[in-house]
Amino acid sequence: MLYTIALSVLLVFIAWFVWAYLRERKYRKKPFYSLAEIGWRTNSPPPASQRIHSIAMVGDVGSNGSPEEDLLLQAIQAWIAEAGKNSTILFLGDNIYPTGLPPVESFRYAQAEQRLNNQLALFKHYQGKVIYLSGNHDWNKGRKDGHSFVLRQENYITEKLQDALAYLPQGGSLGPVTWEINGQLLIIVINTQWWVQRGFKPLERSPGQAYKISRDFYPALKELLEQNKHRFIVLAAHHPLYSNALHGGKFTVKQHLFPLTFINKRALIPLPLVGSMFRVYRKYLGMHEDMSYPPYRKFRRRLLRILHQYNSIFYVAGHDHNLQYFQVQGNHYAVSGSGSKTNFVAKGGKASFAHENKGFMVLDQYQDGTIWLRVIEPALTAGEEPVLAFQKRIYQAPAPVTPPAGAE
Repeated sequence: MLYTIALSVLLVFIAWFVWAYLRERKYRKKPFYSLAEIGWRTNSPPPASQRIHSIAMVGDVGSNGSPEEDLLLQAIQAWIAEAGKNSTILFLGDNIYPTGLPPVESFRYAQAEQRLNNQLALFKHYQGKVIYLSGNHDWNKGRKDGHSFVLRQENYITEKLQDALAYLPQGGSLGPVTWEINGQLLIIVINTQWWVQRGFKPLERSPGQAYKISRDFYPALKELLEQNKHRFIVLAAHHPLYSNALHGGKFTVKQHLFPLTFINKRALIPLPLVGSMFRVYRKYLGMHEDMSYPPYRKFRRRLLRILHQYNSIFYVAGHDHNLQYFQVQGNHYAVSGSGSKTNFVAKGGKASFAHENKGFMVLDQYQDGTIWLRVIEPALTAGEEPVLAFQKRIYQAPAPVTPPAGAE
């Protein structure tokens, strides 16, 4: 009797696993659009001649190749050519895998430097603004000596670009710091890695502006949002606030059965119970970089409490290696973390769009007061045009916008 029950349970589990795996495999690589966004192709922005400013947001580009062979970097080059000088590009952290920019004597230094030089080569003739943020890998994967790694990367980038404000917040500080675009559009940058980083991390808004306690960050951010509530704000960070992917506790069916594939994709050793327990752990307790990790969860909860008091905020992050867009309580939340890698992203939930593919996001500001979101993915083969995977008007200003741009 017990044997029959056990066999029946096993057969049911196998049947479920096969069904779930085949279903997941069928849609996994396809873009997801919510019901409200299915007809997105029928909507078109104003002509490019009426564009005032363009902001590209690229995350987790740290395993990139050379511009001659990397299709994602070629897509960025295409955006640079069309955007011109009235543009800004944000690199959302994890700029160099696996551990940022190590000391010169490290065996990893040459490869890390080459990857960074491949990115910086894009901007040899670029007249717009380049802003780099730091992610957990840039802080030596969150290890205690991570601050020295991020300072080394910052110094390298700012020297190469000849721009002391090309890496924000400066000195591994917490932020928030601002970058002015024009009267309608403002960029705010924060260092989310600070909240989960081990070892030394400067308790400063920016160098020379010390906080008494870390909680002082929240009123500082709220004051900025209050002062600029009449504008559209791009809030740039590394860690997402909404995600249907790994750091949000979403896993593939395969990872349930073969949990060691988290370490090595070829480690196909079946451990079904262990895999499910590991998923529960990542979803509800979390590793250092998961949304469920207590310091991360606490930070996310407090930040969302502030953001939900305002409208017209576009919070963009990387961290998860896919493309996601959410619209929640009048604000917009995006994950643009597939600059060089891709990982599973679940469909549905609160997401309006999701795709497990390389790419990046762009915000275009027009003279009629509208701001449009674009999702750009690399061409399928070299020499072709990049692919437009999604676009949507996400903001309409009450009055037309004047073009002047500047920096703070």
